Amino acid sequence: MSDQQAAQVPPHAPAEAPSEAPGTEGPSKSELKKRAKALEKEKKAAEKAARQAELAAQKAAAEANDFAAAFYGPLPLHQSQSRPRKPRSTFESLPSKVGETVLVRARVQTSRVKGGTAFFLLRQRTETVQGFLAAAPEKVSKQMVKWTGTVATESIVLVEGTVSAVESPIKTASLSNIEIVISQIHLVSGVEGIQVGDKKVLPFNMDDANRSAKDLEAADSEYKTINIDTRLDNRVLDLRTYTNQAIFKLQAAIGDLFREHLKSQNFLEIHSPKLQGAATESGASVFEVSYFKGKAYLAQSPQLAKQMCIAADFERVYEIGPVFRAEKAFTHRHLTEFIGLDLEMTIEEHYHEVVELLDSMFLAIFRGLREQYKKDIDIVREQFPADEFIWREGPEGTLKMSFKEAVDLLVEDGVPRSDLDDIGFVFHSPTFSVKNSFSFSTSTENEKRLGRIVRKKYETDYFIIDKFPMELRPFYTMPDPDDPTVSNSYDFFMRGEEILSGAQRIHDPAFLAEKMLDERDIWTAFRLGCPPHGGGGIGLERVLMLFLKLNNIRRATLFARDPKRLEP
Repeated sequence: MSDQQAAQVPPHAPAEAPSEAPGTEGPSKSELKKRAKALEKEKKAAEKAARQAELAAQKAAAEANDFAAAFYGPLPLHQSQSRPRKPRSTFESLPSKVGETVLVRARVQTSRVKGGTAFFLLRQRTETVQGFLAAAPEKVSKQMVKWTGTVATESIVLVEGTVSAVESPIKTASLSNIEIVISQIHLVSGVEGIQVGDKKVLPFNMDDANRSAKDLEAADSEYKTINIDTRLDNRVLDLRTYTNQAIFKLQAAIGDLFREHLKSQNFLEIHSPKLQGAATESGASVFEVSYFKGKAYLAQSPQLAKQMCIAADFERVYEIGPVFRAEKAFTHRHLTEFIGLDLEMTIEEHYHEVVELLDSMFLAIFRGLREQYKKDIDIVREQFPADEFIWREGPEGTLKMSFKEAVDLLVEDGVPRSDLDDIGFVFHSPTFSVKNSFSFSTSTENEKRLGRIVRKKYETDYFIIDKFPMELRPFYTMPDPDDPTVSNSYDFFMRGEEILSGAQRIHDPAFLAEKMLDERDIWTAFRLGCPPHGGGGIGLERVLMLFLKLNNIRRATLFARDPKRLEP
């Protein structure tokens, strides 16, 4: 193009649209509309992004100017950056600290934010207290109050505040006459929950999990019942309930009281192996495991180890440890793994020395629970109402009867004697089982019936049955000196269910050899000389279940193991 031609073109003239190729048409009206809509959409998106950026900037500015920013929010993941050694308070101590500033760690059981205020029900084990937060100049900002509304139920928080008395009792809190006026609140650990649809939620509501059986069974109840399998599947959450916190405090107490009483009677605690080269109880099912190039068995009881310790002159021994039973029993009282409370002692003159010591031990446990743990028992009663466990405390002492007398009581109550001949009454214990033609339910039904008869006639839930038939007992049980069909053995009962099985053991190696075909290390021990001795085995969970009348041993077991459950 010449300079003259270029000069004739206006400097800002729009470029000419390309001419349509011969035989083609321009964009259709529909296409033009689509293009216009796309442009409009892009414009709106840009405007929205601009508004969001502006709001984010405003929020950042507000947060930068939040005078309470240091008083709330998540704590760092690595919290061991410093150690200021600020004292923490327990909820139990709060009633004595009215007017004081305290620092507490707790779970958020419930929360409610409204306007510039927030209310929390904070929980520590079995105690709850209300937390109150209100916006206040230079102390609590609106941003702080708003943030607390994002803290999920069951989160762990660190709260600082002043303990204050309240005018009216707070019915939802166990510490009903006080509250914590919060000045600082930080998140220690949040809650993710489990995926349900497009949301993450808790497996169940903690308020539902804490409801009493009475409330759930009411005719007009609209509350949700959480079945035991759901609880066991989500055991960590379930264990946080007030009831379970109390149950396992009581379980620990039984172990402590058992240990304390036996220590006072000069018993020595032992720890026997749980891997065995052979089954330790005749007739009981056993778990077999691989052991290098051979086989081993999980201990069905520490029975033989206890007896070897007696032969080793330990005189009196006890053990608290796991017991394994490969019994395919689907009942309210059987587990494949439980905690055994076992003891063995030398006998000076008569095996009733053992019976009397065991009796004194149980009485010490019952009294200790009643006198030292009434509050925890009452907490359990709220969810599982039951008659108070009773025992005889007068000069007549604990009720004792022979196996024959127990059978006679059942016959008098209408049970056909043919159903109770010898092995028809009781055949399964927490520490030993004998195979026969009777079912678990038959035995349990007669035991419970006897328990009801005894409570009504003798006003006790606790009693002892002595002199069981020999065919019911293990091979190492000493027979009665006057009647070889009867044994020097005994069972202890609570609410009509067996909680201990024990006996005088055969200590003579020649007599013992007549009872068994194989030889084991214990026979060698007995050949070296062993004093007369006896003892018993107790199921910890069963004692707890029956004392509290929980009706299912899984409720008294931390993580239950039965033929269908290995998790969690």
